[in-house]
Amino acid sequence: MKITYLGHSCVHVDTGNFQLIIDPFLTGNPVAGAAAKDIKADFVLLTHGHSDHVGDAESIARRNNAPILAIVELADYLAASGLETVGMNLGGSREFPFGKIKWVPALHSTSIHQDGVNLYLGVAAGIVLEIDELVLYHAGDTALFSDMKLVGMRRPVDLAFLPIGDHFTMGPEDALTAAEWIGAKHVVPVHYDTFDAITQDSSQFKDKLYHIGIQGHALKPGEQLDTETWT
Repeated sequence: MKITYLGHSCVHVDTGNFQLIIDPFLTGNPVAGAAAKDIKADFVLLTHGHSDHVGDAESIARRNNAPILAIVELADYLAASGLETVGMNLGGSREFPFGKIKWVPALHSTSIHQDGVNLYLGVAAGIVLEIDELVLYHAGDTALFSDMKLVGMRRPVDLAFLPIGDHFTMGPEDALTAAEWIGAKHVVPVHYDTFDAITQDSSQFKDKLYHIGIQGHALKPGEQLDTETWT
């Protein structure tokens, strides 16, 4: 499986048979590792409704004839534009051709700015994926909260994407705690360095992960991680 970090919270997952894109904020992202027009995806996954996560979901979904998987209120909002969506909710899981998805809580807000007001769209979520015997966890935007321990309770997380930017989400210290709580074997930090308010030292975060026995991967936008060769 090949994992490409595309900047901010955007992650592309290539299973070999299917391609998934999570939170595709590329257009307007000053550190984007790819252009939206070049993204191939069989499924588009969204953690919540903020513009820096929904981003290019519509254009990518239309061009690839790809369904959007999201919390039901966000899915219904996008379906009103003629997009194919699958709306789910917290605690719910389902098998798809690529594997299994489960929606877990995140502590964050979720909305789209429309006609001068914020249109709230359900709840923010994290995404747990079981693909090819691996467990992937994209935490979305979240604060640290004790129920994150439940994510790795049944089975430790092989690879976690954890926000470290602070200001809008948890920062590096809380992300270290989250990584321990979920039993993460590998961690890719996300949601940082896109804007001045969320500038962080990802190399320092990686070093701190190492000292608690977790392999960190401070990927630059566009860099790839191959699960067949990681150490």
